[in-house]
Amino acid sequence: MSVHFLVELTVRDGNLEPFEQLAQQMVAGSQQEPGTLRYEWYFSADRKRCRLLETYIDADATLAHFSGPVVQQLVPKLVTLATVERFQVFGDPGPQMRSNLAPFQAEVFTASHAITR
Repeated sequence: MSVHFLVELTVRDGNLEPFEQLAQQMVAGSQQEPGTLRYEWYFSADRKRCRLLETYIDADATLAHFSGPVVQQLVPKLVTLATVERFQVFGDPGPQMRSNLAPFQAEVFTASHAITR
């Protein structure tokens, strides 16, 4: 079953341009990862708040993402430009990813009722 991430960020003052450039790099890197189905950035009208929606084919794909260059090299840069306000996970990321997500204080929601096609 697929796993979804919702990351809510606030861009620090004066960092919008480098933040957007880094987001583009993260999209390009995630596009190369097998098992990444969606990786989408959304901004509020004032461009101060941002939402990152990620969808992975399964728990193994989330592990590949977390061990890849987007998370290992680019996320450390991202957190210098923005504050992570909330990190939510929908679906079962598996025990290893639950451990990996702990430092991010990610809240995991497991599926109760769903239709998948």
